[in-house]
Amino acid sequence: MKTLYIDCGMGAAGDMLTAALIELLDDSDSFIDTLNSLGIPGVKYIREASVKCGITGTHMSVKINGEKEGEESHEHSHEHTHEHEHTHEHAHDHEHEHPHGEEGHHHHSSLSDIKAVVDGLNISDKVKKDVMAVYNLIAEAESHAHGKPVTEIHFHEVGTMDAIADVTAVCYLLEVLNPEKIVVSPIHVGSGHVKCAHGILPVPAPATAYILRDVPMYEGGIKGELCTPTGAALLKYFATEFGQMPIMRVNKIGYGMGKKDFAFANCVRTMLGMTDENSNDIVELSFNVDDMTGEAVGFAMDTLFEAGCLEVFTTSVGMKKSRPGTLITVLCKASDKEKIVEVIFKNTTTIGIRENKISRYTLNRHIETKSTSLGDVRYKVSEGYGVTKIKYEYDDLAKIAKDNNMSITEVKDIVEK
Repeated sequence: MKTLYIDCGMGAAGDMLTAALIELLDDSDSFIDTLNSLGIPGVKYIREASVKCGITGTHMSVKINGEKEGEESHEHSHEHTHEHEHTHEHAHDHEHEHPHGEEGHHHHSSLSDIKAVVDGLNISDKVKKDVMAVYNLIAEAESHAHGKPVTEIHFHEVGTMDAIADVTAVCYLLEVLNPEKIVVSPIHVGSGHVKCAHGILPVPAPATAYILRDVPMYEGGIKGELCTPTGAALLKYFATEFGQMPIMRVNKIGYGMGKKDFAFANCVRTMLGMTDENSNDIVELSFNVDDMTGEAVGFAMDTLFEAGCLEVFTTSVGMKKSRPGTLITVLCKASDKEKIVEVIFKNTTTIGIRENKISRYTLNRHIETKSTSLGDVRYKVSEGYGVTKIKYEYDDLAKIAKDNNMSITEVKDIVEK
């Protein structure tokens, strides 16, 4: 399976994601020419080589009407860890009093204004849809932060076109690269505080924190804003799952550099390659109980399967003070772990859960139907590793057996003939 892994050990921003993905292309220069022909008003993409901690990568910036983003002097700017992310400090509700006293100096763009720009771009309908979906995530977060409806959220023009440039570039790149699965690492968001038009805010900024709900993130020891709302929204929208790097055969690696220098390489790293469809990493959760009835354990198992567990099984064990107990073992995808843990604590009496990360190998499976004298019977075909296995669906055999007053063994003998 074609898989893209995005390493966010130093956070993420739109320009860094753009640069990291561009490095995965065979002809990146041609693609940048394509970006510059999309028709984003006043925007020109610029690619520059950048070295961080001895690693060579790409830094992407844009010029707006001939000026590099960030060169403008305005009261809304604030310190950034990365070069040109101006989404959350430029989003305001329409009642915000203009600090310059000149309403004409900074034009405000609404989501409908941004959509009008995106609709006019020379990109596919899918990319347009993706761009607006990402922007809707940002607008929803800003709406929550400001306590205003999404329709009242506006973006200052000085931060609009460069943000559109970043979001459009990433969406377009992912259409070109077309990975079947996108795995994103836990996101380093930085720490401390950041200055903005509203005052001094904690890191991650409120909009970023809202977007990254239910996403694994951590603070780390670096002071500053490492993940911006634009970066967060792009990752949240496109990620198939969040977690550790899967077992994969990597054939392309990209480094997208930020502007600032740290003791750690300030970059987003992307890896493109293939994962084995028959091998995947899963999480094993296990816990002991000695005060649940069999019916209660059965109910808990049902809720765990409904929550998406791959397998749930029990083992009889002897516990402290010679009490008989039950070891409950749960297998689930790493991306489902937090949800499954909540289900376990809600539906069992355990007060502690053990976790192991394991790999499993599976055969490729598909369902076929066989016509017999007793009716149609579905069967599962499992193939791989030089073997083929066939198993008839129990529900179909059981229904035929009941309808014909036969045993399942009799039905199976007739079906197999």
